[in-house]
Amino acid sequence: MSNPHIALGLWPIAGITTVGVSTSDADQTLSAAIESGITTFDTAFSYGYAGESDLILGRHLRGQRDDFTVIGKVGQRWNDRRERIIDGSRESLVADAEQSLRRMNLDYFDLLMLHSPDPNIALEKSAEVIAELQQRGLCLRAGVCNINTEQLRKFQTVIKCDAIQCPLNLMQRESLNELIPNCQQTKINVYAFWTLMKGLLAGKIKRDHQFAQGDSRPGYPIFQGVARERAHQIIDGISRLGEEANLTPAQMAIGWVLSQPGISMALVGGHTPNQIRETAKTLPLPTALCTAIDQLVLDSQIAS
Repeated sequence: MSNPHIALGLWPIAGITTVGVSTSDADQTLSAAIESGITTFDTAFSYGYAGESDLILGRHLRGQRDDFTVIGKVGQRWNDRRERIIDGSRESLVADAEQSLRRMNLDYFDLLMLHSPDPNIALEKSAEVIAELQQRGLCLRAGVCNINTEQLRKFQTVIKCDAIQCPLNLMQRESLNELIPNCQQTKINVYAFWTLMKGLLAGKIKRDHQFAQGDSRPGYPIFQGVARERAHQIIDGISRLGEEANLTPAQMAIGWVLSQPGISMALVGGHTPNQIRETAKTLPLPTALCTAIDQLVLDSQIAS
């Protein structure tokens, strides 16, 4: 049975910041996701130096395209020095969309999103290109990621925005202040990412964990100092609550996100089959459990 609340984000299997991911790992993870009832997949032109995410997903969609929803993103790419850059120009957006589809052997995206606004190009200009691609039939719906409310308004002056992607998790709730309520009011779907904050809130990264060389996660502020300890205190608390509800810390953290007003779906990553088998079962939490989690988070703020 499919779970309409969960989409698999394919960044981890691209093998750039998640160290040691093999093609076999990626294929097994995709297979496990499909077997677990996941039918929505989130890819991007920049997920992999050579489009690894698109290529792997395309293999698994072969012959059953109508059974799945494919979210694609354009507007970020890698330069010759393997630096990820933002490029919202017409030339790049068109080329990236067309190449992503060729990689997956697909005719269209179910949802095509501008990956992020380009500070050097008017957002309305990039939105015009997404509109052109939609008119050409390369996508059924259109959206934008990594934006604030004012940027969303600009995007909408050009094209109907069907969906956004924004960060949301137990510790990083800024999107709930304005952006998500605005989307809820205007009936825009919201897909939340960083629901586990790069795996930290899944409860399997312990206080003494040593990250492999090349792993990008230690560079995020939430993995450092007081913020890191506060995260572990929250994880300790939701682990205790989860035991009573027969839920894992990951299911608790993602379930909390799904329970927030205006959230359409949670994007969850994974680079092993067991990871996605666990999170694919996640559903919104009962109100009482959400209230208990919110109290834990509040207490951790006071303590820190």
